[in-house]
Amino acid sequence: MGKLVINHNLINDETAKTLIDICPFGAISYESGKLDISSACKMCKMCVKKGGGAITFEEEVKVSVDKSEWRGICVYADHAGGKIHRVTYELCGKALELAKVTGHPVYALMIGSGISACAEKLLHYGVDKVFIYDNEAYKDFRIEPFTAAFCDFIEKIKPSSVLVGATNLGRQLAPRVAARCRAGLTADCTVLEMKENTDLVQIRPAFGGNIMAQIISPDTRPQFCTVRYKVFSEPMPQEKADGEIVSLSVTPEKLVSDISVLSCTDKPKDIDISEADVIVAVGRGAMSENMRAQAKELADLLGGVLACSRPLVEGNIFDAKHQIGLSGRTVKPKFIICLGISGAVQFAAGMKASDCIVAVNTDKNAPIFDVAHYAVVGDVTEIVPRLIKKIKEGKADV
Repeated sequence: MGKLVINHNLINDETAKTLIDICPFGAISYESGKLDISSACKMCKMCVKKGGGAITFEEEVKVSVDKSEWRGICVYADHAGGKIHRVTYELCGKALELAKVTGHPVYALMIGSGISACAEKLLHYGVDKVFIYDNEAYKDFRIEPFTAAFCDFIEKIKPSSVLVGATNLGRQLAPRVAARCRAGLTADCTVLEMKENTDLVQIRPAFGGNIMAQIISPDTRPQFCTVRYKVFSEPMPQEKADGEIVSLSVTPEKLVSDISVLSCTDKPKDIDISEADVIVAVGRGAMSENMRAQAKELADLLGGVLACSRPLVEGNIFDAKHQIGLSGRTVKPKFIICLGISGAVQFAAGMKASDCIVAVNTDKNAPIFDVAHYAVVGDVTEIVPRLIKKIKEGKADV
């Protein structure tokens, strides 16, 4: 990349008019004797080629990074109330896979108050070292002290890659830390791969899910990414706790915050489709009130929960907490049945890791059948009532 530089000593009313006429995007303006280039500029460089030297293009000087100085894959350990969020364990498993390519160690970073016992649990998931910032100032989440601790860890340990769960806390913390480190951040990755030169390949849907973008940061370290819960598999914990816990700290002035936490109130527990073992999901092809009622009955018979695709949320039929997909929740149930859902990339990315997927759709070419284990081509209004009847009969015989 580069930038356009205006040579103001060559600018007058005549040259300004010429430059304005040259620009095909209307990005150049001239007011009160001052020439300006707006964000409408597309870097076509017509002003450079035909502007007589009034505007020049300067290439940006790339600052190369010594990758050998950055070593290790770090997982940020998200926790609350003495419990580690399960996305942390999933990321530990993925970090171990990535580390096999480069031979790097796997770290975990935990920030909080009274967290030593909690940190011990991570050693059962193959983590080589757990770095903890344990201070009363971290009892409640406040962005400034947490960011200071995170940046202090990066400065001292220099991990090559940092994986953060896309939780409410992680979505706030990761972008701020990445900005402080002048590094990029790829949000909501669905696939992570590692190159032998330690470049992290971060893959996620882009442009409305029409393409899968592969993003790398070859010139900066560390490399940051966030990953949603249930995207990767959670490994089985080891019986023996290997590794060590290392305590770090920051200077007192970095613990100061403009935020004061007056009180904390637990959020009332509600249905979390991410935790459900059985899901009945309805889409545009099953959005009638009668069909939704039958889908709810089917979910109840199976001991599951009701979920939906994006169009039903946009139509104010379901609350957003019931939506499956990249703009909703990522789920990994043991069994999911999709009724009248075409299976756009955004939806499929949010449920394709399910153990057993059954799809019902009238269109035999529906994309949902590409990820389904069992495909039923037919009308949901005919199939669902028959399915409910069979389940009831089966329960009556027990």
